[in-house]
Amino acid sequence: MLEKKFLEQIRTRRLVEEGERVLVAVSGGPDSMAMLSLFCAVKPVLHCELAVAHCNFQLRGEESDAEEQFVRDHCLSFGLECVVEKCETLKYAGEWKKSVEESARLLRYTFFEKVMEEKGFTRIATGHHVNDNAETILFNLFRGVSLPGLKGIRARHGKIIRPMLLFQKAEITAYLKEKGIGSRTDTSNLVNDYDRNFIRNRVIPLIQERFPHKLMPSLQRLSEQAGELEEFLELYFENLLEREPGLTLNDGKLDVHALQRLTIFEQKEVFKRALQDMDTPVDNQTLQKLVDLLHKQQGKMVMAGRQLRVLWKGASLFFMRDTP
Repeated sequence: MLEKKFLEQIRTRRLVEEGERVLVAVSGGPDSMAMLSLFCAVKPVLHCELAVAHCNFQLRGEESDAEEQFVRDHCLSFGLECVVEKCETLKYAGEWKKSVEESARLLRYTFFEKVMEEKGFTRIATGHHVNDNAETILFNLFRGVSLPGLKGIRARHGKIIRPMLLFQKAEITAYLKEKGIGSRTDTSNLVNDYDRNFIRNRVIPLIQERFPHKLMPSLQRLSEQAGELEEFLELYFENLLEREPGLTLNDGKLDVHALQRLTIFEQKEVFKRALQDMDTPVDNQTLQKLVDLLHKQQGKMVMAGRQLRVLWKGASLFFMRDTP
């Protein structure tokens, strides 16, 4: 039974403690509707409080408004508070110069954080499942992320929990049918204009056709191993930077000789942290330029971003931001 499996996941991963207040993110789609039903089923056992958060991104006119009303009506039948935010997604996408997908994601989580802070919720639950994780891993792979970036979606990230993460899409669909739970279909998910939709609707089915029953388990293992690698690397570099103070950006500089004693992988990780401290975007091309700088000679300089110069002077690399 899916309800038992759901409860086991929450307890095993300690996603919700007794007495916590959980804000359930519900779009009205099958995944979030299943999650809401599962939470309501196990609520007496968990002794937690529930409420619902819904984002109306106002991207599909009457369809978006109908989804909002559907979620409101469902919450009313369950006796749950429903907090709704109407987002001006297209306006912000233009102002931020970001894609509609990315803008919607930012607006969504900003809304969640605001509601949690104002109303005292301790967790926000989203309905991501195995298939979503597979999409995220492939999406990140095609974007060219580092190895730890292939960890995909985590079951817990700060106050965000994903109790459905080990569920297959087929399981969720069967559960909704068994319980007679209605849901809404976001027609924009059927259009392949967005990269994630293309991966979901075209790439994954094609791979599964060729390698049946292999893709999801393989990507799940990759996700877990990449997550474990990230945890190891964080601890490793925390200890390394404590032992070698010259590898931490201090007064805008790093020690050249300390850097040259490291492997290339270690050098890139140190540079990555330095660039993050300088609020500078990190990409592999920039990291490689900084590594190559260590094999040149004193007095050489590279640009790490549009306004950040890195100069080898004396025994140090100086990170200097140009004033606009």
